[in-house]
Amino acid sequence: MSIIEENALPSRPEVAALPVYNAGISASVARQLSGRQDIAALASNENPYGVSPSVTVALRTIDPSRYSDSSASALRHALSKKLDVGVERITCGNGSEELIAALCRAYLQKGDVVLTVSPCFGLHEIEPMAAGAEVDKVPMTEELDFNIDVLEEKLARRPKIVFISSPSNPVGVALALPALERLLAATLPGTLFVLDEAYLEFIDADYPDGLKVLENWRGLSWVVLRTFSKAYGLAGLRVGYGITSNAGIARAMRSTLTPFNVNSVAQAAAIAALEDDGWMCDATTRIKADRIILTERLRKMDVRVVPSQTNFLYLDLGKESAPVAKALLQKGIIVKPWMEANYTNFLRVSIGTAKDNERFVQELKPLLALT
Repeated sequence: MSIIEENALPSRPEVAALPVYNAGISASVARQLSGRQDIAALASNENPYGVSPSVTVALRTIDPSRYSDSSASALRHALSKKLDVGVERITCGNGSEELIAALCRAYLQKGDVVLTVSPCFGLHEIEPMAAGAEVDKVPMTEELDFNIDVLEEKLARRPKIVFISSPSNPVGVALALPALERLLAATLPGTLFVLDEAYLEFIDADYPDGLKVLENWRGLSWVVLRTFSKAYGLAGLRVGYGITSNAGIARAMRSTLTPFNVNSVAQAAAIAALEDDGWMCDATTRIKADRIILTERLRKMDVRVVPSQTNFLYLDLGKESAPVAKALLQKGIIVKPWMEANYTNFLRVSIGTAKDNERFVQELKPLLALT
């Protein structure tokens, strides 16, 4: 160990104990690692069809020498109009991930308990831990659905925050209306209910819009998180938003954010994307159709595929997924092996173009046959 390392200032114990976020690698890194130029990027749930042409037009108007609107007022008003929610109840962030961190900074103290599920979206665990909270993770059922009975029992203990993603990342299942209502009924005063709907635009019609359900649920403190990264194709620009049950929660979140947290390009792109809902609906319709096709192809290969309401599939390979992901990378295909304890046999794969989906299936076949 060097002298510099010996004398390094130690970080907080909570930071040292944080699990590593399982981020997917970029196409440029995959090219370097695989030596291939034809990369199928199927790890990060990006929109394979890019962005609306309206976004491209809007970006030409941006002057990068000027600061962004620090309150994202134009974007918040556009969201207010679309969602029929008061603008004072909307907060925008550098991705919805920033808003998860904002909620933890605003409400958590050392020793508080945060409830979520397992497997989970990594930041539902990491950000509470960074704030000094204890994270209680309820495993999903053997069928990989939400364990509503156990979640109800845990909610009775009044955790400070509960984070639930529906549709689930990484599993893909969504809460049916009766299940969502059971969780809301079990949430007591003193608990903040956070519903992460990053993949809302991909759900089938028989699943609820969580925001509409929560708007009619009285006496509950809640936040709905959404993003422009997935259905709208703005993953590289990092812009998300939160809708809160009251303006006080939104103010608390904003007070923890840095000034100019959502850059000008992201704000302009998000507004343009909202104004071209037709493009988004067309893209998500195509992705949902390909989701069905890819699911059927994989099941014919005897791969266990969890039913999905997202733009990705969660696959049980029956063996460690990391070596399979590494072998696929050598073929120029990026997927995400799940590294969470008890779920390392699972692989998450995004729905790409029909060509990339077919390529994934063909390259996976021989890897499944290996012992």
